Amino acid sequence: MAGEQHKTTLRPETEVVHLGRDPKRFDGFVNTPVVRGSTVLYPSYDDLIHHRGRYSYGRHGTPTTDDLETAIQVLEGGDGVVLTPSGLSAVTVALLSALKAGDHLLMVDSVYMPTRTFCDTFLADMGVETTYYDPLIGEGIAGLIRENTRAIFLEAPGSQSFEMQDVPSITAIARARGITTLIDNTWATPLFFKPHAFGVDLSIQAATKYICGHSDALLGTVSAIGPALKKLKATYRALGFSVSPDDAALGSRGLRTLAVRLAHHQQAGLDMANWLLTRPEVSRVLHPALPSDPGHAIWKRDFTGASGLFSIILKPVPEKALATFFDSLTLFGMGYSWGGFESLAIPFDCSTYRTATQWAPEGPAVRLHIGMENLDDLKADLDNAFMRMHAQS
Repeated sequence: MAGEQHKTTLRPETEVVHLGRDPKRFDGFVNTPVVRGSTVLYPSYDDLIHHRGRYSYGRHGTPTTDDLETAIQVLEGGDGVVLTPSGLSAVTVALLSALKAGDHLLMVDSVYMPTRTFCDTFLADMGVETTYYDPLIGEGIAGLIRENTRAIFLEAPGSQSFEMQDVPSITAIARARGITTLIDNTWATPLFFKPHAFGVDLSIQAATKYICGHSDALLGTVSAIGPALKKLKATYRALGFSVSPDDAALGSRGLRTLAVRLAHHQQAGLDMANWLLTRPEVSRVLHPALPSDPGHAIWKRDFTGASGLFSIILKPVPEKALATFFDSLTLFGMGYSWGGFESLAIPFDCSTYRTATQWAPEGPAVRLHIGMENLDDLKADLDNAFMRMHAQS
């Protein structure tokens, strides 16, 4: 059951197959059943008034959600986990658990745009001030801490621009001052980076992405350690969050193949990144697992793998040519997500909202997710799109 201490010496590939399921509990069925329910009946008056029993109400948990929480807790190495209806809701409940009116938040400038919007609107309205900081600041974060700084939010690598953060340096400074640290770890998942082992209090996943893995469910997870867990669970209950048992089951299903899929995403992503380095249309490839990337040393020190998401900076081309490039793609879809089996491509521009850093690339920026398709087919798709782009240049 989620919330209990679970220890395992199994390797990650084995853990994701076996964690959070116990066929003996359900007459031998391999997967935990999808339990749809709100009302839970008590056998006696005494049990009712003393709230005896594992379950009390559907919003507070079912066997379906509990088993996924257990699996995520073990993978994260945390003290407890909550499931939320989306990745953004995981971010917001985690932030709200760490902040109150009058507090100061340090937020990385390369963060996922909806997280930034939440800080600039909801948190600002409730009296929380946000200061954005350079993702490369490292130990320099100490110079931004105020008397009322209560939380530092990290994301490694950056959501679109892929800067790597020195997580242990930042968390050491925060811990010495009693400041809560949070990280969006969706890109690496707990298989390739374990934030709690590096001192992070709250580890956030948009499980919609790699954990679910099939672009058919919305799901978020937050793992906590120490005192942060109590505040997280209290905030979670107060906000009335709950996750559909069907979505939780899809999360558990995706978890079983997470290691295999990530291995493919990693290899295909690196192969594609190296191929793009040779393309005359590409100025730079932003991928921390590449030795040429500015963040490679930190990635190699702290991470055990890379996923299939990265960005490229094209050499300057007219807007019409860029549009032709995207419209010529047949295997790469255009959509604002990633982590599924399908390959995706989107243009992006951080220049309009960065405040602590300047985003001024030499050409158009494109974010790619390398899916499960044959890599030669994907390269041919890009090659054709580049050829058509040239014709419009």
